[in-house]
Amino acid sequence: MVVSLSNRAVGIHEIAKGNDQMLKIEDMAPAEMHALLQRESFGHLGCARDGRPYVLPMNYAYDGKELYFFTTEGMKTQFIEANPQVCLQVEEITDSTHWRSVMVIGTAEQITKSEQMQRAMKLITERNPSLSPAISSTQLDTWGRAVDIAIYRITPEVIDGRKTA
Repeated sequence: MVVSLSNRAVGIHEIAKGNDQMLKIEDMAPAEMHALLQRESFGHLGCARDGRPYVLPMNYAYDGKELYFFTTEGMKTQFIEANPQVCLQVEEITDSTHWRSVMVIGTAEQITKSEQMQRAMKLITERNPSLSPAISSTQLDTWGRAVDIAIYRITPEVIDGRKTA
């Protein structure tokens, strides 16, 4: 795994804020990025297939090394099967001038071995006991059983973060 500052100069970046004020944006230190990934459990998963992007909200769990998510089979699993390169964006927002954002870019792999699935589900349910929105009334068959599920592991290749100063 590479923790990257995206080939940009380390320091403060500025963007327009109001008329004369500038909002200061700076790179997050690796420890800050990992701490945010540990604190939060919700982000936006991005994937692409045939030049078409697809982004959706996703609950996840982070064990300090890899990220895990639980979902039902559908469009996202089809996209990941065709192209396992994904990104997960996680944020903490107080308001438009106080926020942190981390982007994890990596490879998603469906977990199929029982022991690995049990470990992943333990991590996931500790963060999201209801497994919603993956398990919801729209994701149940007529007998109340869950439709086909999938558990994925994302192995980070790049973790990058920015925050307001």
